[in-house]
Amino acid sequence: MSFEGRIAKLDCWQGKPKIEPLKGGLSTSSFKVTDLKGDHVVRIGSDIPVHHVSRKQERALSLAAAQAHVSPEVTYFEDDLLVIDFIHGQTMTEAGMKQNLPRIIDLIRGVHTSLASHLRGSVTIFWVFHVLRDYVSLLKNHNSHLGPIEKIISSLETIQEPMPIIVGHHDLLPANIIDDGKRLWLIDWEYGGFGTAMFDLANISANGNFDAKDDNALLEHYFQGKNPETLIKSFDAMKIASSLREMLWAEISAHYLALPGVDYAAHGAEYKKRSDAAIAQFEIKYGYRL
Repeated sequence: MSFEGRIAKLDCWQGKPKIEPLKGGLSTSSFKVTDLKGDHVVRIGSDIPVHHVSRKQERALSLAAAQAHVSPEVTYFEDDLLVIDFIHGQTMTEAGMKQNLPRIIDLIRGVHTSLASHLRGSVTIFWVFHVLRDYVSLLKNHNSHLGPIEKIISSLETIQEPMPIIVGHHDLLPANIIDDGKRLWLIDWEYGGFGTAMFDLANISANGNFDAKDDNALLEHYFQGKNPETLIKSFDAMKIASSLREMLWAEISAHYLALPGVDYAAHGAEYKKRSDAAIAQFEIKYGYRL
């Protein structure tokens, strides 16, 4: 049965649903569905072990985020299917992330301070350095030429400052932030889980293609001026890790996921440029090679 056929048979609709595919998903198939109650989004996707994605955990994070009023309402779910309210608005662009930085940081701070109280069930830790090592191990099976990346990963990890454990989103691509004209919403909790605030902050910077001025504004706003040099260095290192994660994510996806219409090579090439630039800037700023 096609995805559309399966969606049409769900018993959560009022009246006959109108189903339209949505573009842009990198690891799930998504559809806009309109029924007598209004507009909805249906996300369909199985677990993705190579990306540490659990649909049960994604559902738990989605439900908690809806209760915390940072994400749309979850109205129906099955093991590999999630129905949420459709948000009428505009997804962010890289330029939009820079222009709306205070609003985005306020949204993310709200996630970090409030989501844990709404979360129920078994939820894992997202630690990007473990993810990177796992990706490297998998890619060795495909004769990937990764050079000194394992040494770089370890060096970046040792620079991290101890921070409180929070619940983070961990996939802050522009397309996962929606502006409805009044407020911002977060969507797609595939990589949500426990972690530290540093990855979400570096993820915003890396995915928004921020420069040093943008980074300074981001840290000043989130930490309210309490950002010592050791914390800034930790952020700079995590920004490299964030870009490396996207680069290796794309290569892993090309081998193990390969959804039609997704240009994993272009995604990986873009983030290789960003990680190379971030490494070069780090080495100049701190005076040693990673």
